[in-house]
Amino acid sequence: MKIVNLVENTEGSCGCGAEHGLCFYIETAQHKLLMDTGASDLLLKNARIKGIDLNAVDTVILSHGHYDHGGGLSAFAALNRHAVIYMHAGADGAYYSVRQGEPPRYVGLSETVKALPGIVMVEEDHRIIDEELELFAGIPLTPPLSPSNARMKRLTEKGMEQDDFGHEQCLVIRQGEQKFLFSGCAHHGICNVMTRFRELYGCDPDAVFSGFHMMRKEGYTREDLDAAAKTAEALLEYDTHFYTGHCTGVRPYEVMKEIMQERLAYVHCGDELVK
Repeated sequence: MKIVNLVENTEGSCGCGAEHGLCFYIETAQHKLLMDTGASDLLLKNARIKGIDLNAVDTVILSHGHYDHGGGLSAFAALNRHAVIYMHAGADGAYYSVRQGEPPRYVGLSETVKALPGIVMVEEDHRIIDEELELFAGIPLTPPLSPSNARMKRLTEKGMEQDDFGHEQCLVIRQGEQKFLFSGCAHHGICNVMTRFRELYGCDPDAVFSGFHMMRKEGYTREDLDAAAKTAEALLEYDTHFYTGHCTGVRPYEVMKEIMQERLAYVHCGDELVK
């Protein structure tokens, strides 16, 4: 299996551009697919740099309904009109980031993205697409959760409410006896994602690719860094290698890396892995 990061917050060594967003291009035995599409058309530019033909992509998985994961869908769909796009129910909601002293900032998907043909709305909490690809949701929100989740809201008929991230889904790729788990931001908490995986599969994934949603716009508190350390210690209990980036944030990653050592790696824009 070949994995190429097409969009991430930090520029790699290949000259690919970077933005606040996430997109993985993945080649399996049977598929060429995307996990998320970044925030803009940057994935198209970086794909050209990496020599990737996005018109050959047959499947797109949207991890959740935020612009930095689905903002590139319109540009991709203008190029590729045949790929099936799997989006979990509720991902088309009105999502906001709310910070004290600032007006609410819309972070949901654009109306253009919501109207795209080829979108399949996933209602169930576990869908088997085929012998290689599966999706799951139904992830618990068991504390402790990332402190930065508190700012994520959803506009409803009752007003602005806390987002419960029911629109978040994960991708599992089977390759022979191995299972690989892809999660966008793990808003539910990466440990809760791992708990759900074990519940469904009775084992640990061989590798996980996910943001951990610990990044701050400004300075980190002791609570933030303690949460990163506790998460790292908990992840060492799994027989899994973890690859992260995007919303994890550089400082929390450094804290986690010191604890997890070779069990954790940062994936930059343009990086390639073969599994």
